[in-house]
Amino acid sequence: MLTVNVCDLSFSSPVLTASGTFGYGDEVVDLVDVNLLGGIVTKSVTLRPREGNPPPRICETPSGMLNSIGLANVGVDKFCHEKLPNLNKLKTHVIVNVAGYAIEDYVETLERIELHNPQITGYEINVSCPNVKQGGMQFGVDPHLTEKLTHELRKKTKKLLILKLSPNVTKIEDIAKAAVNGGADLISAINTIVGMGVDIRSRRPTLNTVFGGLSGPAIKPIALANVHKIFKSVEIPIIGIGGISSAKDVIEFILAGADLVQIGTSNFLNPAVGIHIISELKAYCKKENITSLHGAKGTLEYY
Repeated sequence: MLTVNVCDLSFSSPVLTASGTFGYGDEVVDLVDVNLLGGIVTKSVTLRPREGNPPPRICETPSGMLNSIGLANVGVDKFCHEKLPNLNKLKTHVIVNVAGYAIEDYVETLERIELHNPQITGYEINVSCPNVKQGGMQFGVDPHLTEKLTHELRKKTKKLLILKLSPNVTKIEDIAKAAVNGGADLISAINTIVGMGVDIRSRRPTLNTVFGGLSGPAIKPIALANVHKIFKSVEIPIIGIGGISSAKDVIEFILAGADLVQIGTSNFLNPAVGIHIISELKAYCKKENITSLHGAKGTLEYY
């Protein structure tokens, strides 16, 4: 009842974890059985190691959080030698998130991973991160650059190619269409929204970088709107992201046009939240006599 077939691949459920909220999957093995999830998306991998932004780089907000981690990661070479072997052993779909500052960065990072013959499902290309000071974001706001980047990456892999889009644009449909024209298999949306916090005692921003990415339940209405806009403008599958913390949230995204979803901020509260949501979805389908939850995709009825 929860199985989703996307691009000739079968996902046991529509529930995946979002990049940057679940590490590389091996950090939570004592807390949750990762193999029960529909899949996981790794934290971003860049060509070279990154320490990320200096602290403070995370703070809570009403119904969410701000982060300015700055794509801290071990770099592609260490990822391939130390993280990829464990990821290859998982019995669920693994999607590697890739980030960079120039087309050449993205291409070389993906090429180095491909050289190791990874047993992964595909790549999620981060063109939409608002918490780094340079690069990345420019691809996510320019349709021409999005199409060019996607086109170059498409040449390098036969695995799923997913473009993760930013809501911080004038018209997200244009970026989605550019990704499709470049050869993307799926669209994931949305990444975090540019936000800022202020500490009135110190009279300083709550983040060292001043601006960061807002995530959590507060952004769900924005995420739903963007997913539905994309659904109405392109025909490839969509992964919905933004403020998901319950089975009800997942169903809302599916009705709005998503095939799969990613859980992000809620993982910080409970790394097993995805497993609980899957159980809730099964109970919902049984109660409502639904044989295929995916069959409800995009079935919103307008007034």
